[in-house]
Amino acid sequence: MSEEKIKNKKTIAKKALKIIGNIFLYLIIAMALFVLIISIMSKKDRDGTATIFGHQLRFVQSDSMEKCDLTDVSDFEIKSIRVKSCIFVDVVPESEEKKAEWYKDLEVGDVLTFKYVYSKQETITHRIVNIEEKQSGGYIITLEGDNKNAETDLLQQTIDTSLEDSPNYIIGKVTGQSYVLGVLVYAFKTPVGIVCFIIIPCLIIIAFEVIRLIRVFGKDKKEKLQAEKKKQDDEIEALKRQLAELQNQNHQTDSVESSELLPEEAELDRKPDSTIETSIEETESEKENQETI
Repeated sequence: MSEEKIKNKKTIAKKALKIIGNIFLYLIIAMALFVLIISIMSKKDRDGTATIFGHQLRFVQSDSMEKCDLTDVSDFEIKSIRVKSCIFVDVVPESEEKKAEWYKDLEVGDVLTFKYVYSKQETITHRIVNIEEKQSGGYIITLEGDNKNAETDLLQQTIDTSLEDSPNYIIGKVTGQSYVLGVLVYAFKTPVGIVCFIIIPCLIIIAFEVIRLIRVFGKDKKEKLQAEKKKQDDEIEALKRQLAELQNQNHQTDSVESSELLPEEAELDRKPDSTIETSIEETESEKENQETI
């Protein structure tokens, strides 16, 4: 395998890890914002549960609505509900007119969340198995859990909606559910979940960011050193060129001075050494003859 392919694979792996880390970080941020929005924008109803945009977010704690072969829920909008699931409850309106319309739209098979004091778990989420309208106004609603094998103290519950001051009353209708969201919220509520899903991922992200910053600073420092070295090399090359130009100018000056010598000097320069010596000897001989005379 060539070095280029290995380098490309490493680059792809780094990008994939970066994308996964970003997705994980965004999920954590989204969950934190979700909890923050619920805390800020919610209002408490009479049983102390937060309500946002007319819906409650509740979490199922029993198995009474889990899948059971004895109950057919295929024709219903809301299927079986697993333990720890988050359910979205459409709260009963406060206005009497809207409340009447709300109850009128209920059907067998709808899932309701309600208060029932005759059960160990006062807040229950079960399915409507029968609705009977009263002549005096209101409804008698019979509810039952899907899981016939569940260990519940009461198999069915009956609520009279015409009794306004009754401790047994309908909270709302379940319009949706999310098991994943419920599990995540449960995890965030526990110390182990906080450590595993918040602290450790944040530490990992911080470590990756520190390593990335160190690499960036190291790369910048290396590039700076290379730039300084290149600058020094360029200065040295410039000095070398200047020195070569000076040497060339000196050589040209010497050539010009040699060409400007007098003709006699040039002639002497061109004479052989033997000719010069002969001329000197003749000059000395003439001096001796003059002294003799």
